[in-house]
Amino acid sequence: MDFGVVLQTDPPARDVVRLMKDAEGRGFGYGWTFDSCVLWQEPFVIYSQILAATSSMIVGPMVTSPGTRDWSVTASLFATLNDMFGNRTVCGIGRGDSAHRVIGKPPSTLATLRESMHVIKELAEGRAVTLHDKEVRIPWVRNGRLEMWMAGYGPKALRMVGEHADGFILQCADPAIARWTIGSVHEAARAAGRDPAGITICVAAPAYVGDDLPHQREQLRWFGGMVGNHVADLVTRYGDSGPVPKELTDYIKERQGYDYAHHGRAGNPSTDFVPDEIVDRFCLTGPAGAHVERLQELAELGVDQFSVYLMHDERERTLAAYEDIVGKLSS
Repeated sequence: MDFGVVLQTDPPARDVVRLMKDAEGRGFGYGWTFDSCVLWQEPFVIYSQILAATSSMIVGPMVTSPGTRDWSVTASLFATLNDMFGNRTVCGIGRGDSAHRVIGKPPSTLATLRESMHVIKELAEGRAVTLHDKEVRIPWVRNGRLEMWMAGYGPKALRMVGEHADGFILQCADPAIARWTIGSVHEAARAAGRDPAGITICVAAPAYVGDDLPHQREQLRWFGGMVGNHVADLVTRYGDSGPVPKELTDYIKERQGYDYAHHGRAGNPSTDFVPDEIVDRFCLTGPAGAHVERLQELAELGVDQFSVYLMHDERERTLAAYEDIVGKLSS
């Protein structure tokens, strides 16, 4: 199993770079950040500094969206970084949550997301593509490579991953949900004539190593609220008795709105509806042995990478504790 770390690009940016460098030294191969450039600083500027400070770490957004930059801009950003640092980027992408909603835009449609993935990948790898009814090619790209890893939860999104994406990002470490989503992606890949093994499976969730479970839960409850934004959209679309597993949908019944001013942060007041059970299922808590057991279970389900969200009060200690875990489980 590979390991990644996920950070928000809070100022000062040098702290993001420092933590990413530390993570690489502890065996983490991927460095991800949020991409919501009103709430946090512009990540692509910071990626250049992370890549310069590390030797092999692959960096990218978890996740960007089709609606915040022209697709030619997104492709050129990736292509520039790859040209400078040797194809060390990956594009995590989804329909758009905070980055869209804080500027008054709804999430993109799946059709738009599918088209954006195609256009961004083609341009970043140096091929011609039609954009805004005009043929476009970035002429200076040489031997560019950019994998597109799509995030999603619903049946249609999972089918799109299986049919079109290079990787799947599941923002939830619940084995039951992982089993259903990974199975759906693999089934769609086979139906499309693709090899399911060719799709990288990445599970991303907060992890907090220690024995004080009540404190850990309070530090990580924000994650259930973040996932709940996407689940609320699914319930609106499919109903609470639709094809999405109840392990994912039942807990949002008491949800009453969401304030993005506290998005992804410990102590988020919009997440009081998230019960302890959901924190324990969606996140990795408890002593290091419990983390290893959960990660082994996820690996058996086909997970290739686990990426740790570090939005809590013990970021450095968690990285240090995970150094041993990474050593035990790294591929």
